[in-house]
Amino acid sequence: MTAIRVLLVDDDPLVRAGLSFMLGGADDIDIVGEAADGGEVGALVDRTRPDVVLMDIRMPTVDGLAATEALRGREKAPQVIVLTTFHADEQVLRALRAGAAGFVLKDTPPAEIVAAVRRVAAGDPVL
Repeated sequence: MTAIRVLLVDDDPLVRAGLSFMLGGADDIDIVGEAADGGEVGALVDRTRPDVVLMDIRMPTVDGLAATEALRGREKAPQVIVLTTFHADEQVLRALRAGAAGFVLKDTPPAEIVAAVRRVAAGDPVL
C-alpha cells in the first residue's frame, strides 16, 4: 500500500510539530513537507507532490483561503483540509467554496485527524 503524502501548512511551529508527530506515527501517512505561510505552498507542492495538504486558514502573509484557491486551480491538485479553531466560521465556508475537501478543528482528537486525512485521500469529504 502506498503511503498518503501530506504537506502541513500552519504559521505556528508548535501546531506543525504536533501534527507531524501525530500523523507521522501512522504507518500509511508520510509527512513530505511543512510550510509556515500560504505563499510557500505552491513551490512545496511542486517539489513534494503531496496527496493531502493540511492548511491553516489564518496565516499572516498569504492565508489558507488564497493558498487553497491557488492549489485547487492547478492540474493534479492535492486535496486540501483546512484547519480552524471555530466550528461555524465564514472562513471555513469560503474555503469549501474554494475547493477544500473539508475541515477539522485544531482541537480535534488525534485519531480523528488521522482518519480525516485518510478519508480525504480516498476522495471523501470531511465536514
